[in-house]
Amino acid sequence: MTRIAVTRDVSSAIVRCELVHQERRPIDVTRARRQHGLYEEALAALGCRVEALPADPDLADSVFVEDAAVVLDEMAVITRPGAESRRPETAAVSGALAPYRPLLVIEAPGTLDGGDVLRIGRTLYVGISGRSNLDAIDQLSLGLAPYGYDVRGVAVRGCLHLKSAVTALDDDTVLVNPDWVDSAVFTGMRPIEIDPRERGAANALRIGERVIYPASFPATRRRLALAGIDVLEVDVSELQKAEGAVTCCSLVFEVPS
Repeated sequence: MTRIAVTRDVSSAIVRCELVHQERRPIDVTRARRQHGLYEEALAALGCRVEALPADPDLADSVFVEDAAVVLDEMAVITRPGAESRRPETAAVSGALAPYRPLLVIEAPGTLDGGDVLRIGRTLYVGISGRSNLDAIDQLSLGLAPYGYDVRGVAVRGCLHLKSAVTALDDDTVLVNPDWVDSAVFTGMRPIEIDPRERGAANALRIGERVIYPASFPATRRRLALAGIDVLEVDVSELQKAEGAVTCCSLVFEVPS
């Protein structure tokens, strides 16, 4: 199998990004692009074939490709982002995924951000957030039922997306901020709680047996090391100013070689 990572270059408009839970701070676009390039290098180092879409000067948040789609083994779900300004992002992502997967499209009045969807085995946990609603969860349940997926809504609080609050580190372990989501929801999984001083530290990107993780959370990083998690650190500090994280910047999936 070949592992593909679809990414999108940083838009010059990122300085006008959508923000919900953070105050606006100046973003150095040149530095953000350099950090994004190193993130793509990390993906490649972990065996991904990086397919980068060009930046769009009109789409401030488009580097965060994860929110435009959810890629499963059998199909890709094209989302309908909760922020209206982000809905045009799905066109380019649809075009990138169509050669690899049949497409299921979320329709109005459903809203869904890919950052709210956490897959663990055949279960899709979907954050009920300011960006994703119950109608979209119903559409996912109906569309994915023939493939045996169990779709479960999960309440989140105090953060943008479900994957701001919890991500999977391996088949048995989740990294979780218990202030933002109830870890008991993820039955059968071993929870590792973030260091409480690092509120945004629950977002990690699993690639095979390793994890890409932000360099800005050293205390939680030490907890991961003690748990035996193999981490590749990246600096994404400029993207974090746009409420971004390491899962946000890629769509990773496998295709036959």
